[in-house]
This record gives sequence, C-alpha cells and structure tokens, in this order.
Amino acid sequence: MLLKVEDLKVSYGQVKALLGVSIEIGEGEIVSIIGANGAGKSTLMKAIMGDVKAQSGKVLFQGTELGHVHTHRIVKDGIVYVPEGRQVFAKLSVQDNLEMGAFCRSYSKAEMNKLYEECYEMFPILKKRRRQLAGSLSGGEQQMLALCRGLMSQPKLMMLDEPSLGLAPIIVDEVFEIIMRINRERHISILLVEQNAYMALEASARCYVLENGLITLSGESSVLMNDPKVKAAYLGS
Repeated sequence: MLLKVEDLKVSYGQVKALLGVSIEIGEGEIVSIIGANGAGKSTLMKAIMGDVKAQSGKVLFQGTELGHVHTHRIVKDGIVYVPEGRQVFAKLSVQDNLEMGAFCRSYSKAEMNKLYEECYEMFPILKKRRRQLAGSLSGGEQQMLALCRGLMSQPKLMMLDEPSLGLAPIIVDEVFEIIMRINRERHISILLVEQNAYMALEASARCYVLENGLITLSGESSVLMNDPKVKAAYLGS
C-alpha cells in the first residue's frame, strides 16, 4: 500500500474537522474523495502533508509514518499537494514556477532541462507561455501550470484539491484528461478531492464519501455512481 491513513483526527480549536478518517491508496491508483463544502476534504490533504497537525491517528507512506516529518521532507519522499485555487506564483514566470516545484531536489542543469521539456511536451501551451508571468495566464493554463509544477519533484503520489474549481466545462474535460494521462503515462498515484462528483467518479477507480469529518461510504467508483444516496446527494438524480 502506497499511502495509508488510520483513524486521523483533526480539530481547529473547538471545531472538529476530522473525526477518525481512514483511507488507503495503492500504487498506480486514482482514488477520489467527494463531499460537501466543510466536510473535511482539504483538511485531510493538509494533514497528510503536515500542514495541519493531527490530534491522533497515523499517516503511513510506503510503510513509514509521517507524523513528525516536515513538509519539505514529505515532498522529497514523494508526495505533492496541488492546492485548491492553483496558488501559482503570480509575479514569477511560468518557467520560474516550474523551477520552484523542484526546490527539494538537487537536479543538474541537464536534468532540469529534461524535466522542463517533459512538462512542455505534456502542456505545449506552457512552452509558448514560459516567459509570461503566471498571474497573466487563464484559469485553465494556471491549473496546467500547478499540475506541471507538482510533477517537477517527480512524485509517487499527487494530491489534487478541487482541480476543476472555477474552470469552464470544456477546460474541466481537458484538465481531467491530463490528470488521467499523468496517472497512466507517469505511473503516479493520484488522490483527487473534487466537488464535481461525476467527474471524480468517472476518473477514479475507488472513492470515499466524506461527510462532516467521517467516511460514510467507500468502494468502487462505478458502484458508488449508482448508489441511491450518492446520486441524490452529489449527482443531482
């Protein structure tokens, strides 16, 4: 098992965000988490990255517990978090943003150039925009840049927080095609948090439903897509 979260509990003061969440992600899997706003989805990802301190529970990556590991070390070990809202460095160029994604690695110039070219091959529009300030890109281009920046550290697991947020439907389709291509061609496991439940279920092999800090349903995405509760709550049918 690549990532295993066991009975994770997180609070913000008196507010209990996660009440004992357990999930698993195998090598090469796309696993999604769906749930309403405030369910605890982003908190779970931030707790895995060490950005939020857990009260109890365990996060195991390749069998190693991450409880006291610093975030930069977690990135170096192979987990990347692509946050909600993209959060590109608006006043830096596209290529400088990519360079920031490699901060935890000691690449040679030749290795960096190879990584740039791999990204530009996957995202040709970014090559055209490589000298442009990231803040001047469209929302879809910024999402591509955020994904590409995450790839620069050569992760084993990418955690994607609401990659479709604020994007036009046609761009959402393109971004999800890229996500699936990253998984297929780079053999990178993906944990996908997404409010667009239909897209999340379509893209993933397995899914967890997170409600009010608890996993209430889990299973194969194709099965959950036909679950009456999931259809009523998240698919509008």
